[in-house]
Amino acid sequence: MIGIQEAADRLGVSYRSVRRYISAGRLNAVRVGPRLLKVRADDLDALMRPVGGAA
Repeated sequence: MIGIQEAADRLGVSYRSVRRYISAGRLNAVRVGPRLLKVRADDLDALMRPVGGAA
């Protein structure tokens, strides 16, 4: 499990963008404690994987 900032760094986006992905349901997160969110590396990899095929 990785933190939101590390996820943002891996995706090449901002911290806020990752939070928006979580809010929109595009990325699953687990709450660890009252304020800390973590994401699974597998879920992050799935988000980075291209969708669909060449037309």
